[in-house]
Amino acid sequence: MGLMWRYGEVSGNPRWKGMAWGMLPCLGSAMCACTWHLFFNAPELQFLVALQAFLTVVGNFTCWWAAYRIYQGAQEEAA
Repeated sequence: MGLMWRYGEVSGNPRWKGMAWGMLPCLGSAMCACTWHLFFNAPELQFLVALQAFLTVVGNFTCWWAAYRIYQGAQEEAA
């Protein structure tokens, strides 16, 4: 995420910063998985499984959207 943000600053293309923001739900999903396994799959933390699934879906969509915006920007520059 930091690399994407930095590339957006260096290239002057703010759409790359959008990709960094788009990756944020994926990071949340990973934290849910790590927490779940850190506590040996405790039944009290079962809600983390559903939260991880939700954040994965949201993260996949936001990364797709950010990648599409980067692609759109490249197409506009080429025209």
